[in-house]
Amino acid sequence: MDAGYIFVRTSADGADREVQALADAVIATEFATVLGDREGPLVSTAEHVLAALRGLGIDNATIEVDGPEVPIMDGSAAPFVAAIERAGIVQQAAPRRFLEVLKPVKVVIGQSVGELLPHAGGFRAEVDIDFDHPMIGRQSYVLDLTPQNFRRDIARARTFGYMNDVAKLWSAGYALGASFENSVVFDETRILNTEGLRYADECVRHKVLDVVGDLALAGMPLIGLYRSTRGGHKLNHAVLTALLSDRSAWRVVEGETVRRRGHAEVVGGMVAPAYGPDVS
Repeated sequence: MDAGYIFVRTSADGADREVQALADAVIATEFATVLGDREGPLVSTAEHVLAALRGLGIDNATIEVDGPEVPIMDGSAAPFVAAIERAGIVQQAAPRRFLEVLKPVKVVIGQSVGELLPHAGGFRAEVDIDFDHPMIGRQSYVLDLTPQNFRRDIARARTFGYMNDVAKLWSAGYALGASFENSVVFDETRILNTEGLRYADECVRHKVLDVVGDLALAGMPLIGLYRSTRGGHKLNHAVLTALLSDRSAWRVVEGETVRRRGHAEVVGGMVAPAYGPDVS
């Protein structure tokens, strides 16, 4: 109970390794979010399964993997959502805890800008992307995170990239087994996938999916507004790290919860602070 997300790297010889999915366990963000410990990398591409868990309102889960990467599946979070819902969600006898943003925190990395701000009523993501490509261009998306919104509007959005970038991803050992069935791939002028896009703005929706997964490394659901422009895993992690390092920028509060069949939702608002800048 109240263990958060734990990744277990299983081994045939019984020498399993585990790491708690928190921001300080991130050791790489170039191609994907990679978690590890003092022994080195433990699991890569953690963001999609984390997005599915956070998107469905699940706060505690153990994720076992028997290889170096969470399977790419179809490049989205949808297969994880389906598997979670088949398995079912169990309510635990404890109030939910949330990390509430109390003041703005901003990070600028080159042309990329990300910030977390106070926001009443849960978690909202406002994401802008701008790619010099006729099939992508400038796209914006706003998500008020609920299980229904995540499942319907975000979960099916696939990872994407230019053909030369995707080739680099594959050659670097990420997205193992990836193909046009589980990555949206563009050349200089067009999309190479014969079936096209799942959403007209699938690229920015996948960036929102990554935000949900990367910010799940806060260790509990966020109450706040996340804005990003030209962002990615590196920016998401930098903003979250900046927030957590400023002890006056957040507090933990407890909330009432209700579980409904197939997903979890928060109702009744916040009950009381659990601890914050002035409470240890």
